[in-house]
Parts: sequence; structure tokens; C-alpha cells
Amino acid sequence: MENKSNHTFHIPVMGLSYTIDSPIKVAHLGISSVMSIVEHNMIEKLREHYSKLFDKPFEPINSKIEDFRAKRITSYLNLVDEIVKEKVNKLRNSFEEKREELEKYFELLPSLSNLRHRFDEMVANNSSIQDIQKWISENLHVGDIDVNIMTKLDGPNYIGNEQLPVEQNNAHAALRGFANSTLQSSLVLSAGMNPRLFSYMENFDDFYPDNEGKLKKKIIIKVSDYRSALIQGKFFAKKGLWVSEYRVESGLNCGGHAFATDGYLLGPILEEFKKNREDLLTTTYEIFKDALSKKGKVIPQEIPHTKLTAQGGVGTADEHQFLLDKFNLDSVGWGTPFLLVPEATSVDEYTMQILSDAKEEDLYLSNASPLGVPFNNVRGSSKDVERKNLANAGKPGSSCPKRFLAFNADYSEKPICTASTKYINIKIEELKLQNLNTDEFDQKYEKITEKECLCNGLANSVLLANNIETKMEGEAVSICPGPNMAYYSGRFSLKEMADHIYGRLNLLNTNNRPNMFIKELNMYIDYLNSKIEETTLPFSEKQIKYFETFKTNLNDGIEYYKKMFAENREVLKESYDKIILDLHKLESRLQQFLFEIETA
Repeated sequence: MENKSNHTFHIPVMGLSYTIDSPIKVAHLGISSVMSIVEHNMIEKLREHYSKLFDKPFEPINSKIEDFRAKRITSYLNLVDEIVKEKVNKLRNSFEEKREELEKYFELLPSLSNLRHRFDEMVANNSSIQDIQKWISENLHVGDIDVNIMTKLDGPNYIGNEQLPVEQNNAHAALRGFANSTLQSSLVLSAGMNPRLFSYMENFDDFYPDNEGKLKKKIIIKVSDYRSALIQGKFFAKKGLWVSEYRVESGLNCGGHAFATDGYLLGPILEEFKKNREDLLTTTYEIFKDALSKKGKVIPQEIPHTKLTAQGGVGTADEHQFLLDKFNLDSVGWGTPFLLVPEATSVDEYTMQILSDAKEEDLYLSNASPLGVPFNNVRGSSKDVERKNLANAGKPGSSCPKRFLAFNADYSEKPICTASTKYINIKIEELKLQNLNTDEFDQKYEKITEKECLCNGLANSVLLANNIETKMEGEAVSICPGPNMAYYSGRFSLKEMADHIYGRLNLLNTNNRPNMFIKELNMYIDYLNSKIEETTLPFSEKQIKYFETFKTNLNDGIEYYKKMFAENREVLKESYDKIILDLHKLESRLQQFLFEIETA
């Protein structure tokens, strides 16, 4: 079943668990979403839960059987596919009987949707039930049931002390699990290029064009800039694999891990994609055709349809439409606000309240991730509370039962996680030998123990929300909302959020929310400031070059925004004056900040 969406937004992947069952909730209503598929333990529990809920047979997949990781993932994805298909068929045949869900499908669509208008017109004109039923069957499309793999999760797995083959690491197993599933959807690859993982995709026929030149399994790559897209697009094309979507993500204005750019801002990045989109596709298509020819594969006669989408910090209908119109996007990702929509995501009650109450000062970039990458966090999360309590009791760290992020090999041949009790205790013993005063010791102790067990923390929410046992995980939850969360309070229905996205309702809790481009710029200035403050003087030549590049890119971005906002003054209407005022304030702040650094 090839899915199509009549919506101009999608729900990106969030954490390990927040969108893991989103397709079951929203795909039949035409809304696309993305599931993370690396955490096979949680997925197995969820498969059992939904098998019982929808009266499906369930056979557990024991961790002792061969290739259990991939088999668990395949089985869950097949179950999701089956459930969604049944829901869609029921929806398509529901016009004569219970129409509420069918009407909800059309009510969620954009106000100017031709599909929505045609349905209303057929009902108003008293078209025959047979004609309406036939039209519904032909036009009611399903949201995409996409999956995500974080490419960095390819550390080795073990049985005892025996290291398993590369194909048995978590990223490879997840890819194999998706490739062997019945889903006809896309694999979203995030967190950068991984040649070993990308090359592994050559082993699965579903990623190649079929006899009609169509792709059953498609590839989506998250990218931070055009150069990255071109490099990765060419890499795949040389292997006869096609990137069907380039998903541009703001480095600092999204939730989850923050893969910051060197000061490149979202607006200029999207402008470069807009200007070079045709060249990108033409260049990669020629390489793609040559690779397919050498492999004896079917060659599509035309460039396959390729989407350009973006996500990160969008929060109003005007911003949503501006992104679509200005940069010719196919869809815009709305992540963080959907954490407050139980009909779309799975968030436990305690965490839901924390998110609903969060203010700007409660949302921050933390060092909680064992990956060593800045991680969006909210103060008061149950995982943060648990972490602090353990540290204060002299029992910091996690037992690390899942080892998804066990990458550090500084102290042992077998890698360990920097959030594990073993690693943290080693670092604390080293700290004690430094003979620091109390304040210095406490400061460094806090930094060492700041790491959270994300394998458990990011998996727990869906289990708690569905009353599924968490013996392995405990009950503490990690949450990674973007800064946008500060501007929403309460919880919302799916219709309310769709109405907000399409401008039929305003869910913001303030009139002073900064424009998404301004917010990102402010975050990058803060980020540069923090980078400079944590750098020991005098700066090395490498550090000076980095800061100069960062400064140049920010200044170029500010000049771009001046021009962009001026050219779109009529579109921005009453918000224009505030945007320009905020932009000039940030420009002055940046220049003053850089002047102080240069004269220090």
C-alpha cells in the first residue's frame, strides 16, 4: 500500500517512544509520522500490547533466538501495517454507518483542500451512496508509516565477551527489520553519514526500483545543509539507491539531540536548496542511472519524485505557510507541540504535566546525552529527578542493561556508556585524586553525573502511558522537547492541533512568541557565546578559525534575513515590525559580544 498524504505537515520522530505508535493513531486519518525502531525491547512489549488490543495472535520473540533484534522489529512493523490497513478499510466503508471518524478525516484537512471541498460538495448535492463510497475508496489516502534509525547507533553487540558481527549491531538490525517488513514506506536516516550502514542497504531489493520503476522502500535523509545533502545523495546514487526526500532540520531549534551547524541558519540553508534543487536531482540521477545499469536493475525513465521538507521551531500557521511558499517545501515537520496531543503521541501523565507547565527558562540545552552531543531537556523531568537523587546519595549512574549508547573504550576493550555506573565511578575516582576544593569538586561532580540513561528514559513514556510493565527500565522518563514547548500550555485534541497548523485556531499561550527564524538566531548567538566561554585562553589557530567561520555565517544569515523579511513585508503583515526590531537587537548583541572578545 503506497501511502500519500493530503496534509502539508508531518509528525517527525520524537525520542524512542513518543511516536512509536503514532501511525496506529493517525495514519488512517491521512497524517504521516515517524517511529524510531532501534529499541527492540520496548518494541517487543508494545507488539504484545497491541496484539492483545486488536485481537491478533502473539508469539514472543525470545532474545536467545537467532537475529531476534531484527525479527522483533519486523514483526512489530508488520503488525502496525496490518492494523492501519484494517482501520483504513473500515474508514473507507463507513459512510453508510458510523460517519464520525470519516468526517474527522476531512475536518483535519487544510481549509483549502480540494479533497475536503469535493467531499462536502458530494454530500451537499445528495450524491448516491455508491458514488460517494467509490470516490472515498479512490481518494482517501493514508499517512506515511515511516521509520527512523539514528545512524550513530552502530556500536558492537556482544554475547558475553564475544563480539558479534557488524550486521548484528542495533542500527544494522533495525535496517534489516524494516527491509524485511511489509511496509511500503520510508526509512529516515538521522545524525549524519554512516557509509557502513548506508552500504548495507544494497543487500535489500525493496530499496531498488521494481519493474515499474517504483520504490517500495524509500530513503529519507535528515540534513543540516545543502553540501551534506549533495554528498550523501551522491553516495547513495553510486550504489543505485535513490534519496526520495531531503529533510532539512534546524540544528538548534528542534527537540532531541542538537546537531548544531557552524552558524548556518535555516533560512539561508533552505534558500540554497531552493536554488540548487534541480541541479541536485539532475546530478544524482545521472549517477543513479549508471549504477543501476551496472547492477542490471530497472532504470526509472524519469527522475523519481523527490521531496524537500523542513522542521525545527515552526509554531504558527503563518510560519508554516511561509515555509511552504517561500522555499517550495512539500511538507513541514511539527514535532514538539504534538507531545501535548495524546491522540497522536504517547506521553505519560507526569511528563505531560511537566511539558504543559514549562516556561522558556525551564527548557535548555543539557549535557545529559552519553553521545556527548547537546541534548534538549526540561527541568523537573522524572529522569532528571532520579539522576540527581542517585548522585546525591552517592550512587550515580545506570546499570546500563541495554547498552545502545555504549561507545566509550577509554577504560576497557569492551565499550561502556558514559552514563553507566561503571564509567561514572571511574571518573569520580579520578576526580578525587585532583585534590580540588569543595566548590570545584562539586562543579565537576555535577558535570560527570549529568549524563542520563537515555536508552531507558526515552523508552519509558509509551510503556507508562499504556500500563505496560517497566521492570527493566524503571519508571523515570527522559524527555527532549524543543524550545517551542514554552509557548503551549495544556493538552490538545488532534483536531485542535490541525486547526492551529492551518490557521483555524490559535493555541499559543502568549502574543510575544519570537518568530522561528529569530528564535534560532538567538540560540546560535547563545551557543557561540557558550563555546567561547568554555574555551581556555589564549585561543589556538584552529579555535580562532572556527569562531571566525561561525561569526561570518551568522552575519551572512542576518543580512539574508534583512532582505528576506523586507521582500515579504506584505505577507508578514503586523508581525513585520517586531521581527525587524528583534533582528536588529540580535545583530547589535552579536556585534557587541564579538567586539568584547576581540578587545579582551
